[in-house]
This record gives sequence, C-alpha cells and structure tokens, in this order.
Amino acid sequence: MSVYKNILVAIDLSDESQQVVDKAMAIAGVGDHLALVHVVRPIEHVYGGFGAVGLAGDFSEQMATLEQQASAHAEQKLKDLGAVLGVPESRQFAPIGHAATEIQRVAGELDADLIVIGTHGRHGLGLLLGSTANGVLHGVKRDVLAVRVHAPEG
Repeated sequence: MSVYKNILVAIDLSDESQQVVDKAMAIAGVGDHLALVHVVRPIEHVYGGFGAVGLAGDFSEQMATLEQQASAHAEQKLKDLGAVLGVPESRQFAPIGHAATEIQRVAGELDADLIVIGTHGRHGLGLLLGSTANGVLHGVKRDVLAVRVHAPEG
C-alpha cells in the first residue's frame, strides 16, 4: 500500500515519458488515483514572441491555429495514454502556459500528495534537476519525485 493516494504524473509526451509513467505506476497502490498533465507551451514562447510585436492579423491567426492544434494533439495523446493506464479523461490535463506554474496549479486543484516528473538534468542548474522539475519543486508544498530519464538506446 502506497503512502500516496493522489498522484499527478507530469509528462512531456516524448518517448522518455514512459519511464516517468512506469515509476508512478510502480509506487501507486491499489485504489490510488493517478492524474496526467502535459503543459503546452504558448506559441509565442516557442517562436520567440512574434505574436506580441503587432504583425499582420493573418500571422496572428495562424499562430493561434498552431497553438490550438498543439493543444488538441496533446489532449489526444493524453487520452490515448489514459485509456491504456485506466486514467479517466476527467483526470487528464493539457493546459497552455508555463510548465512549472501549470503543474503546480493542477496539483493544487487536485490536492495531489505527490507529483512525479521526469528530468534530463543536462545543463546549468539542470545538471542537478532540470529546469521544469526545479521550478515545480521550488513552488509547491507537496512531495515531488524527479525521475531521471534516459534517451532510448538505438
């Protein structure tokens, strides 16, 4: 039986996400509730803020469409993963925003007692933890498990 009853699994939908999910499943006890979250980066963060500089309306509309497509893609990937894991759609989240902030917000709304998140830890302070995992850890009043993920061999 796990000491955690309400576990939020933060994933980036990469191939390495399965390692994070596997760790969460390994510590989840029977009857524990898992939730999944993937944060979609706002399009202006992906493309350097072009939408904020007053470019032509068509360009802004195209950027908004790209953001909607990214969000729909994330929601479908979560739905597919949730079906395999038995996580209901009501516990699958794909907000748009800053990853650490949105993960913290969803964890608070769910009253999660554990956040499981992957980390590559490849650069700077990230050598120890990773920027998103570090941001989550330093702004939340619940346990955080940072799972060291490795690129698949091959």
